[in-house]
Amino acid sequence: MAATASSMATTAVFMPRLPAKPTRCSALPYLPPRLSSTTSSFPLKAFPESRRLSLQIRASSSEETSTSIDTGELLTDLKEKWDAVENKSTVILYGGGAIVVVWLSSIVVGAVNSVPLLPKVLELVGLGYTGWFVYRYLLFKSSRKELATDIEALKKKIAGTE
Repeated sequence: MAATASSMATTAVFMPRLPAKPTRCSALPYLPPRLSSTTSSFPLKAFPESRRLSLQIRASSSEETSTSIDTGELLTDLKEKWDAVENKSTVILYGGGAIVVVWLSSIVVGAVNSVPLLPKVLELVGLGYTGWFVYRYLLFKSSRKELATDIEALKKKIAGTE
């Protein structure tokens, strides 16, 4: 008898207590329960026909748009450019190298991102550099002119017209 009473006491202690009335922990307003599962999530039948909005969508395509791309013309243009390349192995090597560099840089960025606090520190460094750049080159008219001349000189140097 004593063993049964002690086992009942332990089960009473370990059983979770359910509140008599559900408690609300959020500040959101109370929403009524959903209707039965036979009704859809957007009941259109609840509104009369005159109150329903009609939406008509018409999609069309015209050949006059300037954004359309002729794939045949694009492929022939690419083929002509590829045939004009003299050293194809170098182009393939540079292209493969670029793909490998992008892949390795994504691995490095993922590794840096996994170090605690380092991404936030780098964000702060980026914000600081952005602030310095704005102050140095964009805030005043004379410095904007200086930046424009620097950019033009760089364009000429890249284009080889300098």
